Amino acid sequence: MSITPEVTFIPEWAEQDLVLLSWPNADMDWASRLPEIEACYRGIAEAILEWEDLLILAKDTEHVRQFLGDRPRKHQLFLLEMECNDTWCRDYAPLSLHYHEADGTLRPLIVDFTFNGWGMKFAADRDNLVSRALYLSRAFTPDVAYVNGLSIVFEGGGIESDGQGTLLTTDSVVVEPNRNAGVDEEVLRTHLMEILGGKRLLSLENGELEGDDTDGHIDTLARFITPEMIAYVGCDDERDSHYHALRRMREELENFRTLEDKPHQLVELPLPPAIYDEEGERLPATYANFLFVNGALLVPTYGVPSDEVALERLRKALPELAVVGVDSRALIYQHGSLHCATMQFPKGFINKNKWN
Repeated sequence: MSITPEVTFIPEWAEQDLVLLSWPNADMDWASRLPEIEACYRGIAEAILEWEDLLILAKDTEHVRQFLGDRPRKHQLFLLEMECNDTWCRDYAPLSLHYHEADGTLRPLIVDFTFNGWGMKFAADRDNLVSRALYLSRAFTPDVAYVNGLSIVFEGGGIESDGQGTLLTTDSVVVEPNRNAGVDEEVLRTHLMEILGGKRLLSLENGELEGDDTDGHIDTLARFITPEMIAYVGCDDERDSHYHALRRMREELENFRTLEDKPHQLVELPLPPAIYDEEGERLPATYANFLFVNGALLVPTYGVPSDEVALERLRKALPELAVVGVDSRALIYQHGSLHCATMQFPKGFINKNKWN
């Protein structure tokens, strides 16, 4: 199937079938923190199940079933046996699009980009097969079409959509040489827009967080929360190493315009106070790494006073949603957070009969 401007990259606030998680195990880099991270994932799973169904990929599904317990829940829990290199399924699971048929119907598509461990930093041989494995396992409804985007190395955490044709990314990811070596930058940007149905691609030059080994994913920095509104990370502490870069990033956001040529409404989220690992490395805690679910916004929290500031600002911006904090302290020790660990699939994409 050829990709044309009749394609829409579905925004994350659209109604969803379920959220995907990849469960940590002792073969991953989580081995030294396995009890802590499994407890964290249990909290994430239960938070999601308050609002919608959840699919968990796991090396040992029976272990996960027993760990989470068999108790009545508001929504369904599905388990699928699958081995992954790491838990950050935001970056290797497929992206969800709609193709607009001539008669006005919407055909669901999934796009599978190549994932190479954020520029060959980490092993990714199993993760890079997940999108195809999900498709071939019939996890998706029969009318979902698979789009081969494997000519491009890209990750889901590196791109945002307003649902109206505007895509948002960062220069540091697009031009990173170990992702798409030898590909002209403008050719790459054009190809991304063609595959994802973008009318334009906005790209930030500033803002990478310390401890972020993705080279500056947009989902750690600035996120669409409506077509007109962007939530972003700000810093008002001149002593913080992020201060100047995040100030320049805000200036960039102030200069962006909607498709109607209006400035975006900007919602500043505080940068959490510095959190360090045992070796003194700063960890990339960010409130921008939130997750939309049906009826709610799940926001990572880190056990610091700025948690409540971030939650209140998002509640004010999105009064129609319940804004719920989810303890994500364990996640940042492997340099990600809540959005990085999840992938949503819109309504009409998932074949739930597979598990019935």
